Amino acid sequence: MTLDSEQLRAAMRAWTTGVTVVTTTHNGVTHGMTVNSFTSISLEPALIAISLQRTSRTRELVAEAGAFGLTILSTEQQAISDLFAGRAKNPGDRFANIKTKMLITGAPLIEGGLAWMDCRVVHTYDGGTNTLFVGEVVSARSEGEGTPLIYHNRNYWKLLQF
Repeated sequence: MTLDSEQLRAAMRAWTTGVTVVTTTHNGVTHGMTVNSFTSISLEPALIAISLQRTSRTRELVAEAGAFGLTILSTEQQAISDLFAGRAKNPGDRFANIKTKMLITGAPLIEGGLAWMDCRVVHTYDGGTNTLFVGEVVSARSEGEGTPLIYHNRNYWKLLQF
C-alpha cells in the first residue's frame, strides 16, 4: 500500500514550527527561501540541518556555494516570510528592499530576525524530493528578545507565554 502524498501533507500540517529564511550567495547570485524544515543536531561540534526541495534554486546555490545563512524570523517579519516563500505579488529581486548583514561565509542574513546562523555545508544527503544539508555553524548571533513567527496548519501564529 502506497501512502497518498496529500495524506502526509495533511498530517504534517499538525506539526508546529518556527519560520526561517535560508540564504546563500554564489558567483554573484544571491537567493533565499522560507524554510521550516530546520533543526539543531549538535552543540559540539555546532551542527544544524536544513531540508531543501531538490528542484529549488536555493538548493542548487547552497550546494554550489558550500555555505548558507539562516535567519529565524520574528512576528514582525511575516511579509518577509511570504516574500521568500514566493507568495508576494511581483516579488522581483527578493533582496531589493531587505536589509542584510554578513558574518563569515558571505551568505546574507536578514536584519530584524531573532537569531542568525552562518554555516558551512559539511554533509549532503539526497532523499526523495529533498536534499538534507548538514551545516557547521561557524558564527551565530541572537537578539535575545522578540516573539518568533510560528507556522501551523498553513497559517501564521503568535506564541503566547503562560
